Amino acid sequence: MTNQDVAEKLREVYNLMQLAGENRFRAIAFDRAAQTIEGLSDEITKHIEEGTLTDIKGIGKSIAEDIRVFAETGTMPVLEAYKEKVPKGLIEWLNISGLGPKNIVKIHQTLGITEITELKEACQSGAVAELPGLGQKSADKIIKSIEYLEKFGERARLNQALEIAEPLFEFIKGLEGVQQCDIAGSLRRSRETIGDIDILVAAGKDKVESIFDAFVNHELVVEVLGRGDTKSSVRTDTGRQADLRIVKPEEYPAALMYFTGSKEHNIVMRQRARERGMALNEYGLFKLSEQKETDFDQPVKTESETDIYNKLGLNFIPPEHREDRGEFEFYSEHEKMELVSDTDIKGVVHAHSIWSDGKYTIRQMAEACMERGYEYLGLTDHSKTAAYAGGLTIDEVKRQWDEIDQLNEEFKKAGKKFRVFKGMESDILSDGSLDYPDEILKGFDFVIASVHSGLNMPLESMMARFEAAIKNPYTRIIGHPTGRLLLKREESKLDLNKLIELAAEQNTVIEINASPWRLDLDWRYGNKAKETGLITSINPDAHSIEGIDDIRYGVKIARKAKFDPARVLNTKSVEEFEEWCKRE
Repeated sequence: MTNQDVAEKLREVYNLMQLAGENRFRAIAFDRAAQTIEGLSDEITKHIEEGTLTDIKGIGKSIAEDIRVFAETGTMPVLEAYKEKVPKGLIEWLNISGLGPKNIVKIHQTLGITEITELKEACQSGAVAELPGLGQKSADKIIKSIEYLEKFGERARLNQALEIAEPLFEFIKGLEGVQQCDIAGSLRRSRETIGDIDILVAAGKDKVESIFDAFVNHELVVEVLGRGDTKSSVRTDTGRQADLRIVKPEEYPAALMYFTGSKEHNIVMRQRARERGMALNEYGLFKLSEQKETDFDQPVKTESETDIYNKLGLNFIPPEHREDRGEFEFYSEHEKMELVSDTDIKGVVHAHSIWSDGKYTIRQMAEACMERGYEYLGLTDHSKTAAYAGGLTIDEVKRQWDEIDQLNEEFKKAGKKFRVFKGMESDILSDGSLDYPDEILKGFDFVIASVHSGLNMPLESMMARFEAAIKNPYTRIIGHPTGRLLLKREESKLDLNKLIELAAEQNTVIEINASPWRLDLDWRYGNKAKETGLITSINPDAHSIEGIDDIRYGVKIARKAKFDPARVLNTKSVEEFEEWCKRE
């Protein structure tokens, strides 16, 4: 029994408790316990054997007993009890944007339906609109969200894909006979959503069968979808498909390029090859015959992707940039582009605490940042309008400032070079104003201005709203500009090119929200951002200690969007960030 096994069961209890209408804080206790166990540096079984479960912070006697019984019997009584109460189909409803647990229970109990298909029909018939507290707008929103799920349900977010691909990759590259191994496809290109997982291997013919045998029998595999001489496809326990291709070592550079893509990038590469009297395909680079056909008897020797690029008049193009969005022009003239990396990030900006809807105290969040080697925490709880997220009243803001001052003084006396900055994620109100009077706004070190309501405003109204916020002298950062939730909720209508221009003019930062649900600012606007000199900040929007680590996904998107360290706010040291906060 692994830590992940226990965490999954506790999280399942959390979901079912919400649908059963249980006390929110009791349900959250299970979610926090799951997160804690996932982050343990030792095995949960050790604590069970030694009777030290309650020594783990966040695990009380009741949850400890649930875990102990699960370890002994393979079942968790509290989970089984809630499974009896809550129909299985309702769990899927939690993925529907705008449909919280209370309304799920209301619809289920009133209409007696449990499947998403039944819910869609009930929305279309008007039955949902007639329920108290819902109405036609809610029904229309639910239909739209369901259609979005139907359209993108086969795709995974970047973090979900990596959770499958990374353990498979680590396993495969260690197998006997594997000479080279890489994750390929859209995941290698750091796309924000992924279809199938693609892994490529170079191996001798005599090792192909044993490598495929190991792959299809991996513990994550629940179904073998197909197996041939060069490719095997499996279904993992998450329902995602993973494909393993094995090629000859001499074919590997061209195959890696081909299976990394994108399709648009590969088309241009093939055109460049033909212009130089060569043919490029997944098997290699070859000379053309007099009839302008591929001459497989005349291979052009290449030992790496770099060799292929060089022979086609280019410097190496990083996988993130292979989208046919200006990379050929740049890398034909420049050896490389300086890109931000994980090690460049010096501080955590945009994080929440228990003052609003976070799960940990300011101290706990600060200590977690220190453990990860960061120099500062820009704390940004929600403002008062976000009542649903525990937004802070003016009195609470002042008390939070006192707590931050005391913590900073304590850290200073202890000789710790770490600081908590007083930030706020202020709602941008419908008219573009921020959520506190000026005398309060000027007391923050910095303000992130975000839209959380009225996401469906018409384009002109939304642009006017953002323009007012950007021009507000207290707005230093714009948060998750499009408001999208990947594979769940579409983005707001915005002219992002214009917004980027305005932000750059006003010296306002637009964040890359690193939550894998958001990854917003969209990387597709990277060229515009580079052209205008826009500064970003790679922000985890962390609502938990674990959420801090989402920064890695934001770094991937920032690299894809062509941001160098100098254009990323939180590559600044604590002293430099403090200076930035003081600038007008």
